[in-house]
Amino acid sequence: MADRSLEGMALPLEVRARLAELELELSEGDITQKGYEKKRSKLIGAYLPQPPRVDQALPQERRAPVTPSSASRYHRRRSSGSRDERYRSDVHTEAVQAALAKHKERKMAVPMPSKRRSLVVQTSMDAYTPPDTSSGSEDEGSVQGDSQGTPTSSQGSINMEHWISQAIHGSTTSTTSSSSTQSGGSGAAHRLADVMAQTHIENHSAPPDVTTYTSEHSIQVERPQGSTTSRTAPKYGNAELMETGDGVPVSSRVSAKIQQLVNTLKRPKRPPLREFFVDDFEELLEVQQPDPNQPKPEGAQMLAMRGEQLGVVTNWPPSLEAALQRWGTISPKAPCLTTMDTNGKPLYILTYGKLWTRSMKVAYNILHKLGTKQEPMVRPGDRVALVFPNNDPAAFMVAFYGCLLAEVVPVPIEVPLTRKDAGSQQIGFLLGSCGVTVALTSDACHKGLPKSPTGEIPQFKGWPKLLWFVTESKHLSKPPRDWFPHIKDANNDTAYIEYKTCKDGSVLGVTVTRIALLTHCQALTQACGYTEAETIVNVLDFKKDVGLWHGILTSVMNMMHVISIPYSLMKVNPLSWIQKVCQYKAKVACVKSRDMHWALVAHRDQRDVNLSSLRMLIVADGANPWSISSCDAFLNVFQSKGLRQEVICPCASSPEALTVAIRRPTDDSNQPPGRGVLSMHGLTYGVIRVDSEEKLSVLTVQDVGLVMPGAIMCSVKPDGIPQLCRTDEIGELCVCAVATGTSYYGLSGMTKNTFEVFPMTSSGAPISEYPFIRTGLLGFVGPGGLVFVVGKMDGLMVVSGRRHNADDIVATALAVEPMKFVYRGRIAVFSVTVLHDERIVIVAEQRPDSTEEDSFQWMSRVLQAIDSIHQVGVYCLALVPANTLPKTPLGGIHLSETKQLFLEGSLHPCNVLMCPHTCVTNLPKPRQKQPEIGPASVMVGNLVSGKRIAQASGRDLGQIEDNDQARKFLFLSEVLQWRAQTTPDHVLYTLLNCRGTIANSLTCVQLHKRAEKIAVMLMERGHLQDGDHVALVYPPGIDLIAAFYGCLYAGCVPITVRPPHPQNIATTLPTVKMIVEVSRSACLMTTQLICKLLRSREAAAAVDVRTWPLILDTDDLPKKRPAQIYKPSNPDTLAYLDFSVSTTGMLAGVKMSHAATSAFCRSIKLQCELYPSREVAICLDPYCGLGFVLWCLCSVYSGHQSILIPPSELETNPALWLLAVSQYKVRDTFCSYSVMELCTKGLGSQTESLKARGLDLSRVRTCVVVAEERPRIALTQSFSKLFKDLGLHPRAVSTSFGCRVNLAICLQGTSGPDPTTVYVDMRALRHDRVRLVERGSPHSLPLMESGKILPGVRIIIANPETKGPLGDSHLGEIWVHSAHNASGYFTIYGDESLQSDHFNSRLSFGDTQTIWARTGYLGFLRRTELTDANGERHDALYVVGALDEAMELRGMRYHPIDIETSVIRAHKSVTECAVFTWTNLLVVVVELDGSEQEALDLVPLVTNVVLEEHYLIVGVVVVVDIGVIPINSRGEKQRMHLRDGFLADQLDPIYVAYNM
Repeated sequence: MADRSLEGMALPLEVRARLAELELELSEGDITQKGYEKKRSKLIGAYLPQPPRVDQALPQERRAPVTPSSASRYHRRRSSGSRDERYRSDVHTEAVQAALAKHKERKMAVPMPSKRRSLVVQTSMDAYTPPDTSSGSEDEGSVQGDSQGTPTSSQGSINMEHWISQAIHGSTTSTTSSSSTQSGGSGAAHRLADVMAQTHIENHSAPPDVTTYTSEHSIQVERPQGSTTSRTAPKYGNAELMETGDGVPVSSRVSAKIQQLVNTLKRPKRPPLREFFVDDFEELLEVQQPDPNQPKPEGAQMLAMRGEQLGVVTNWPPSLEAALQRWGTISPKAPCLTTMDTNGKPLYILTYGKLWTRSMKVAYNILHKLGTKQEPMVRPGDRVALVFPNNDPAAFMVAFYGCLLAEVVPVPIEVPLTRKDAGSQQIGFLLGSCGVTVALTSDACHKGLPKSPTGEIPQFKGWPKLLWFVTESKHLSKPPRDWFPHIKDANNDTAYIEYKTCKDGSVLGVTVTRIALLTHCQALTQACGYTEAETIVNVLDFKKDVGLWHGILTSVMNMMHVISIPYSLMKVNPLSWIQKVCQYKAKVACVKSRDMHWALVAHRDQRDVNLSSLRMLIVADGANPWSISSCDAFLNVFQSKGLRQEVICPCASSPEALTVAIRRPTDDSNQPPGRGVLSMHGLTYGVIRVDSEEKLSVLTVQDVGLVMPGAIMCSVKPDGIPQLCRTDEIGELCVCAVATGTSYYGLSGMTKNTFEVFPMTSSGAPISEYPFIRTGLLGFVGPGGLVFVVGKMDGLMVVSGRRHNADDIVATALAVEPMKFVYRGRIAVFSVTVLHDERIVIVAEQRPDSTEEDSFQWMSRVLQAIDSIHQVGVYCLALVPANTLPKTPLGGIHLSETKQLFLEGSLHPCNVLMCPHTCVTNLPKPRQKQPEIGPASVMVGNLVSGKRIAQASGRDLGQIEDNDQARKFLFLSEVLQWRAQTTPDHVLYTLLNCRGTIANSLTCVQLHKRAEKIAVMLMERGHLQDGDHVALVYPPGIDLIAAFYGCLYAGCVPITVRPPHPQNIATTLPTVKMIVEVSRSACLMTTQLICKLLRSREAAAAVDVRTWPLILDTDDLPKKRPAQIYKPSNPDTLAYLDFSVSTTGMLAGVKMSHAATSAFCRSIKLQCELYPSREVAICLDPYCGLGFVLWCLCSVYSGHQSILIPPSELETNPALWLLAVSQYKVRDTFCSYSVMELCTKGLGSQTESLKARGLDLSRVRTCVVVAEERPRIALTQSFSKLFKDLGLHPRAVSTSFGCRVNLAICLQGTSGPDPTTVYVDMRALRHDRVRLVERGSPHSLPLMESGKILPGVRIIIANPETKGPLGDSHLGEIWVHSAHNASGYFTIYGDESLQSDHFNSRLSFGDTQTIWARTGYLGFLRRTELTDANGERHDALYVVGALDEAMELRGMRYHPIDIETSVIRAHKSVTECAVFTWTNLLVVVVELDGSEQEALDLVPLVTNVVLEEHYLIVGVVVVVDIGVIPINSRGEKQRMHLRDGFLADQLDPIYVAYNM
C-alpha cells in the first residue's frame, strides 16, 4: 500500500525487489518501523524529486502519502485459517479505502456501545481519555514523516516496542508495484492509496475523519468528490460534555449517545417505502420491487463448451488397482510417497513395492480376519471409514488401496478429536447412513483417540457403533500364498465416497465409481501432462478433493513420487514446501493460495531458493475470486527466483463434479493468463459487465483454464427452471462427463433434484439426454473457452433480491486495515433469515491487543465499506475473542456451527454492532388511523352500526335482599361502634409474623378502645380540627388499622403511607416526604421506631428534619376517652385519601367519600359472600387501592376475621402465606403478583417437603390476585400447576382489576362462571382492533378475563379519542360508573380539566346523560355463552393495558408487556425485561442471569425477536444485572423510573448496544 507513490517512477528492478523484501521484513517484525523508513528512503532517495513543503490547504495533486502512521503498521501472528490471503487484492484494498474516504463527506455518527469495565478485555489508560491527535501530523506527505514518534494516548500505556513486537503479521500490501499495474488501478485510486492509514481516530463516537484529496479531473458521482483537506477540531467522547450529531452539547452521556443515534437515523439512508394495499387485518411486509434500472443480461444463449477429446493412450492401465499391481511388481523400488516430520526431515519413503504388498495385506485382513469365516463383518461392496491424521499419508494410502483391492468402499473422514467436535456429529450421521461398522486407522491415531476409563473408545456423539481396526503391517496376518486380490477392469461399482459439508452443516457422501475414478485420473494426466516418475509436492489434505486426486490417485497411475507436506509442518515452517520443491527439483506442486501467502510472509533472504524446476503450480482454490492477489504477489517475489508466470495453474473443483477446470501448463510465456474486471453491482444481479476499472466496486477474476478433457460444460440459472444462461449472465456451472461423482450416497431424491440437472434451452428443450452434474460454483465461460468462477452457491446470500457472495464480503471487510484488529483467516460471513429476508452477519476473531475504541471504529468502517462497495447493509457485525470460533479439522472456521452458536446465543462476542435500521427495509407501512363510528352512524336501541354496544354491569345493589346489618349505618366509624357493643370479643384481625405464629390480634372492642385513645391524642396533642389531614406512616399491621379508625373518630382524614426502608433511606424517604406534602398533612402519626428513624442522621441527609409536620408517636397513648366521637354531617364528605405511584411514575391521590367507602365494602361483601363466621387470608401491601380496603376496612364492615400476612415477611419465609392458608383452613385469600411470583420461584422445588409438612390447599375456593394491569396468565397458570399437587383447584386462581378512578371494578368472587380466556391477534391489537383467533395460531396472544364485575358497577367501552360508545369485542377505553368511584383527584395544583375528564366524562352520543369515570385502560367486553348467577348471559371484561403505558410506534399502539414477553422467551439467561421509548426509539432493558460474557449474545437475539414478532426495530439494548428493573409493591414494573435512571446514567449496565 505504501508503494503507491512509486507507481509513476521508473525504479530499477533490483530496487523494486529490495523494496519488496523490506516490506516483508517489516511485516515479519525483523526491523522496526523506523528502520524500515530509513532503509526505504535511502533506497529510493536517488529517484525521488525533492518534495517541496506543501501547505495543508493546497490541493494534494501528486502527494501520495508515503509513510503510514504508526497505527497502520501492525504485525500479526501467523493465522492458521484456511480462508486467508485469498482475499487480498490490491485494487480491492484501494477501492475500500476510497469508499471510506467518500464516507468522510457524509460523516456518519455511530455511537459507541458502552461496556462495563469488567467486560473490557484490555482497556486503554482510561476509557474516556481523549486521544491525542499528534499522529495526524502536518508532514505526512514527506518521506521521513515523524508521525511514528508519538504514540497516541490510547496506546501510550504500552511502550511502542512492545506494541510492535506483539505481533508478526502478513504484509498488508501486495509487495511490488507490478501486480497493481497488472490489475491496472486508475491513477486516482492510487492517489487515494493509504488515505485511511493516515488518520488517527479522533473521536470515539464518530467514524474517522478521513483525509480527502483532490484530483485533477472531475470525478463521477461514483467517487468521492474532490475537496481540499480540512481538519476539524477533535471532538471527544467525554462523559461530562459530548456533542451530538448536530453539535449540541448534552450533559448526559447516555442521552447524548441516543441523540447521536437519532441524528444518524434521521439521515436518508434507503429509498422511502412504497405505498401498497393493506387488506383489513394483515400487515403486509413490504415486498422489494425490482429496480427498473437494474442491469439485465443481453447476450445470446450460451453454447455448451466441450473439452478436448480424452485421448486413450495405449499404456494407460484398465483400472487403478491394475496400475498399482504393475508398478508394484515391475519397479518395486521406485519411491511412491515421502512423508515429512515436523522438522521438515524425510520421515519415511513408501515405495511402490511396499504399497502393493501392504495394500494386499490390508485387503486380505479386511475380508478374512474380521468376524467369522461363516459370517465375515465386511463383504465386497460394504463401506468402511478411513480415520487417519493429516501427518500420516502413507498409512492412509495403504488403507485406501487395500480397500480398492478388497472391493470395499473407503469413506475417508477426519479424526474426531473430542466427543463434541464441531461437525463431527454430522459425520457420524453420514457413517450411519452409509452403514459403516468398521473404521480403519493407524496405530498412533488409535492411541490418540479419547478413551473411557476401561480403555474403550467411546461412541462419538451421533456416530454408529464402530469396530476400530489398526492397519499397521505388524498387527496384520500375512495372506496365504495362494490368495490374490481379484483385479478387474474399472466398472460402475462404487470406488470411494468423499464427504462434503453443506451450507447448513449437514454432511453428504458423494459416490465416485471405479470408472469415474479411472477416467478422472486419465483426464488429469492429460490436462497436466503428467509423465512417469515425476516428482510432485503436495501441501493439500490428501483425504479429499485436489489433494486426494493428484497426491494419492493420479500419482499412482503414473508412478509419480509425491512429497507430502503435513499441515503441522506448514504451521512451523511456512516455507517448507518451497524448500522441498528446490530440494527434490519437483516438477509440480499442489497448494492453496494460503500456502503462497504464508511463503511470502516468511520469505526472507533465502538465497538458495530456485523454483525453475516447477512446470506447474496447481492452485487448488484458484476458483476463489480472491486467490488472484496471492498468485500475483507470489509471482512478484519469486519471479526473480526462477518462477515463470505460465507455471501458475489455478483450478476449480467440487466434491460433486471432481475437477471442473484447470489451467494447462504452457511453454509459451508470451500468452498472458485471462483476467476479467467485473462490476460488483452487475454481479449482484447475476450479470457480467466488464468494468472499465474506473469504479470502486469491481471484482478482478482470473480464469481457471479450460474444461476438462472428455467433459461438456454449461452454466444454468441458479434458481428456478435450469435454463441455459446467456453469454453475459452468471450461472451455476454444470458438467457432463464420465469423471464426476454419480450421486449423494443413499439420497436418491436429492440426487435427482439437486445433484443432477437437465439443462434446458430457452424453448424448454433439454440440451442432452444425459444428466449434467451441478458443481456448486457460480461463474461463466468467457472468450476462448476460458472458465471463470465468481463464487460458490453455498456462499450465496440473497438480500432483497440481490445476490451477494460471502467471500466478497469477507474480502471487503479485510481490506479495512485488518491486521490491527482481526485475524485474517478467522472471519465468517453468513446470512440469517429475519422478517422474511436474508440478513448478513459478519463474525470475526479480534486481536487481544486492540482496544475497545479501535475495534468499534474498525467495525463502523467495515459497515461503510460494505455499504459503498456492495450497496448492501450488514445486519450484525460481531467480534469474538481470539481462538473461540468453532474450527474445521484443518483449522478453518466451521461456518454452520458458528451460525448455530450465533442463533442460539452462545457465541459470546466481545463486541457487537447491529444495524437493523439501515438493513430492514421491508417493514409494513406505518399505520394511518381509520375513522371510528361517529355520531352520524345510525344508533338503533343498543346497536352501533349493527353491533351490540359494549356495556355490562354487575348485580344491582338495590335489588339484592340480604340481612346486612351494616347497611343501617352510613359511616364505617358507626359500624365499628355497633360491633364493639354487639360482639365485643369477636376477633376481627390476626397478624402473623415470619414464623407463622400470631404476633397480634384485635377484637371489635379492642379496636374501638384503641381508636378512641388515638382520637384523643390527635385532638389534645395534635390540636387538630375536623377535616385536617393526617399521614399514617406504619409498617403493615394492626397499628395502622387502629390509627385509621382513630382518625375517623377524631374527624380527621387519614392517608396511609409506606414507611421509609431503613436500608434504603436516601431513595425511599423523599417519596414519603412528597406524599406528606402533596396530601397537605397537618400531622404525621407513626410508631416509636419510625419516629427515631425520621430523626436519624441518615434521614437528615435525605430530608431536613425541620420540614416535617408534627410527628405523633402512637406507642405512647393517653389513658382517656374522647368526650364524643365525631360523626360526619354528610356522607359525601371525605373519608380518606388514597395515594399511589402509577407505573408511569405519576403520584396520584384520589378522594374517597364516606358513601363510596361504605358502598365499596358492601360490594365486596356481596361478591365474596363475607360473613362474621368467615376467615380471609390477606397477603397484600395495605397502602392503597383494594389492598388497603381489604386490610383495613372490609372486616369492620362484614365482620369476618382477616388473617394479615405482611408480604415483606415472605422474603425470609416464602411458604408463610400458603402455610397460613392451609393451617387456618381459609376459603378465600388475596395476594399480589409479587407474592405469587415469590411463591412460584421460591417454592418450586419444595412442593414435596411442603406436602410432608401437611400443607393442604384443597379448601381454597378463591385465590384472587389484586392488580391494576392485564392479568399475567403465564404466572397464574404456573402457580396453579405448581400447587395442584397440594390440592389447589385451578379454578380457584383468578385476578381482580382496579385503577385510580375506581379501586376495584372486577373481582372473581365465589359464585358465577370461571374466568374465560380468549386468544386475540396481536397484529390487529396494534391497530386498536380485536380479532379473535384459535389458540396457537401465529401472533396469537392469550387474554384472561379480569374477574367478575362487582355489584353496583356499570362498564362501557368508549373510543378514547371521540368518546363514542363502541360495539361488542371492540377495543376501547374502559369507562366505569359506580357508587364506589372515587370522587376526584386530590392535588395541590387542582388541574380541573384532568379532574373533569377522568371523573366526570359523558359519551359524545348514545346515552349522553350518565356520568362516567375514565379508567385510562384499554380493554374490550365480550358476551360469552356462559350464564351469570342471575341467569343473564355473562359479559367478560378483558383488560389489555394502560393507555399511558402504551407506546405509539410507527402509527401503531404497542403494549410493553407484549414486547417484554417475547424478549424473555428469546434466551434462557434473560430473567426480566422492560421496554420504553425515548425520542421514538425503542429501548429494551434486559436483566441477565448468567456470566457477563453472555451479555452481548443477547443483543442480536433481542433485536431478532422484536423484529420477527412485533415488526419493530430496537434502538437500544441495555443489559443489566438482576434486580435493576424497579418493581413496585404490586409487582408492576416502574418503566418510567427505569427510563429516567437510564438517561441519567444510573443503571451501571453491563452493556449498552446502540442499534444503527
